Amino acid sequence: MRIIAGEYRGRRLLAPEGKDIRPTTDKTREALFSILMNEIPDARVLDLFAGTGALGIEALSRGAAGCTFIDQSRAAVRLIRENLAACGPEAERRACVCASDFRRVLAGLDEPFDIILMDPPYGQRLWRPAMEIIAENRLLTPGGVLVCEHRREEELPGEIVGFVRQKERRYGISKLSIYRCYAPDDMII
Repeated sequence: MRIIAGEYRGRRLLAPEGKDIRPTTDKTREALFSILMNEIPDARVLDLFAGTGALGIEALSRGAAGCTFIDQSRAAVRLIRENLAACGPEAERRACVCASDFRRVLAGLDEPFDIILMDPPYGQRLWRPAMEIIAENRLLTPGGVLVCEHRREEELPGEIVGFVRQKERRYGISKLSIYRCYAPDDMII
């Protein structure tokens, strides 16, 4: 795995051993960040179910103001910290890494993000409770983007708790569902 573009372009990222963490492929990341190209500069980003941190680090590399990484796995958190360190002190300064269950961390956040990148474990439907907590706590700015990577066969709703799907893209066994946030007054909880 490597960073595809931006300040940290070409940096190799550590990949996990075994199958506990399933990193987003370089091809899928490249396609995703082509879609998000104009959204990234100066954005506050949340990398939820972060795994290796590749999505959030790619956002930092392309000019995001900061990124919060959340994963409950201690091994994943260690990997994220090592990958941030490989990108240098500036990347580490602009990052916050949380090792806990996503529900607990999301409930404790008090500032919204411009972009939320979610890559939950396949087949567990964790995208639904995550999106519900994000909507309930208004963790995505009005007009903000939420991206959920999921198994290709799994269909996510076109609209859910105030988020409206704008695009779907398939890459191998994965699918990206890209949502926009309604203005807070229009949120459906």
